[in-house]
Amino acid sequence: MLRPLVTAATYRRAVFLLLGAVLALPYTMGLGLAVRAVGADPEHWTGTFWAVLLAAAIALVPPFLGGTRDLEIAAARSLLGVPLPIPGRGHRLERDTRLRAALWFGLHLLTGVAIGAVLLIVVPVVILALAGGETLTPGNGGWWWLAAAPLILAGAIYAVAGLGSLAATMAPILLGPSPAERESRLAVRERRLAERNRLARELHDSVGHAITAMTLQAGAARAVFGGDPDFALRALAAIEETGRAAAGELDTVLGILRDEGAGHSTAPTLTELDQLLTDQVEADAEAVDVPPPVSREAYRIVQESLTNAARHGTGPIRLRIRQEEELVIEVSNRRAVAPARRSGGGHGIAGMRERVRLLGGTLRAGPVGENWQVTARLPVEIR
Repeated sequence: MLRPLVTAATYRRAVFLLLGAVLALPYTMGLGLAVRAVGADPEHWTGTFWAVLLAAAIALVPPFLGGTRDLEIAAARSLLGVPLPIPGRGHRLERDTRLRAALWFGLHLLTGVAIGAVLLIVVPVVILALAGGETLTPGNGGWWWLAAAPLILAGAIYAVAGLGSLAATMAPILLGPSPAERESRLAVRERRLAERNRLARELHDSVGHAITAMTLQAGAARAVFGGDPDFALRALAAIEETGRAAAGELDTVLGILRDEGAGHSTAPTLTELDQLLTDQVEADAEAVDVPPPVSREAYRIVQESLTNAARHGTGPIRLRIRQEEELVIEVSNRRAVAPARRSGGGHGIAGMRERVRLLGGTLRAGPVGENWQVTARLPVEIR
């Protein structure tokens, strides 16, 4: 019961309500001037009426402005403690949103005037009662006023707390986003999630391929280091080149995450397919003419397919790329009897399926007889 009297939220909300009284001051002054003008010359009230009507029409404009709604939202966030979303810039307000904001503005002014009037009456009475109770009432009833003064002040604070709590409850309803704004925010959130998923695929495919290739090269170098040092040196050089390429791609993706992607190179395409070819890859790749988005996705599919072939298979990897009515990518090698065990769940094939699905193509990945094979078919035109 005593919490509303001592909590800081009550007095912050009181400031919010009194802000309504400040905003209502021009309206109350205008109303007073209109009443005074009519009373001073009642015989010529017609001219005064049209002037008052024009002033009222002008006074009704601010409640429907987007800037007024923005200011009310800022005040509600800081003084009422309501987590309202910050309005977006350049978004046209719907009629429903403007009407709700105007209703909130009017209620804010009315409650502000009511609280201001109460405080202007209660506070002086309480101060006078505490200063000299018997001067307030005739007879001998002054001590009743002195005893009632704290109760009157507490009642006023409880009234402010109640109205402030009601305002905090109604603010999301009257100042909250409209259905169109919610849809717009959801669309922005979906685009951000899609971009994050795309960057995750880029990291998985590029860095995952590099780590797998470096691991295989290092294993081969270790196995023949004593008997064939020249091959071991070539494997170490391939590890160095793969590591540098992976570092460059990692820097590109991280630059995009830091919103600095404009200063970095774009994602690789099929024209840079040589970066993926090693001594273990037998490539038969025709020159293709496809849109850049298809070429970029095809590069990543080849990259991940080679990685999966190294993980699930053994021996030389056969890569074939040809352009027919579709862009066809085939990667295969002999299945390993006991595939290397991996840490983590693995998302390579799922990532390839998502890339292919977004382009409107098809993907088949898995064992075919004694081989492990990946076949992707991509449209050569983006619809």
